[in-house]
Amino acid sequence: MGDSEKKSISVFFPCYNDRGTIASLVLDVKAVLERITDDYEIIVVDDGSTDGSRDLLLKLQHDEPQLKLIFHEKNIGYGGALRSGFKTADKELIFYTDGDGQYDVKELPLLLEKLTDDIDVVNGYKIKRSDPLHRVIVGWFYQHAIKIAFSLPISDPDCDFRLIRRKVFDAVKLESNTGTITVELVKKIQCAGFKFAEVGVHHYFRVYGKSQFFNFSRVFKTLWKLKSLWVELILFNKK
Repeated sequence: MGDSEKKSISVFFPCYNDRGTIASLVLDVKAVLERITDDYEIIVVDDGSTDGSRDLLLKLQHDEPQLKLIFHEKNIGYGGALRSGFKTADKELIFYTDGDGQYDVKELPLLLEKLTDDIDVVNGYKIKRSDPLHRVIVGWFYQHAIKIAFSLPISDPDCDFRLIRRKVFDAVKLESNTGTITVELVKKIQCAGFKFAEVGVHHYFRVYGKSQFFNFSRVFKTLWKLKSLWVELILFNKK
């Protein structure tokens, strides 16, 4: 498991209307972490959920007092949730994945095995995308367009199943509040000289709620933000 056995780990989940999945993710990852280290924390960043996620999380915290909860009073966006998570996490390693349960947190050890001394980020890639056909097609084009436009060093920048050394955030400052944060994150880490490894992970159909991305307004805003991000990071080489 590389040098991970000697490390402390922060795990966080961004949560927006994930009442049907978030509790099981917290309990599943706790079981994984207890087999790996005795120095860990679990954080959930609730980004203004309206489906009862907050009440459920407060009840869960009563039974799991080590659980940290961050509540945004209103929805500020996926990027804002990730930024809150990175800011709150204080262990040597930070792992995050989405609160919708489309990734299996029991596969966290796969990432830890790839974390050798010369690697700073281990990024999952979807072995097979389990989504409706239109999302698979759009996702394929998006993924390849983003990789080319931003010259990204990994095969699946859209896969939010990541293990990152805490020291990365001494050099990388994130600004996005939207889903473009994943591109900003990967590109800024690359520009700062940190090294990536990748590992295949499974991707599952969403069993609760619905995607917040696939509507015209959000897609348009994301594309507009990506254009601005490209100008900033590629054209003007801002790091």
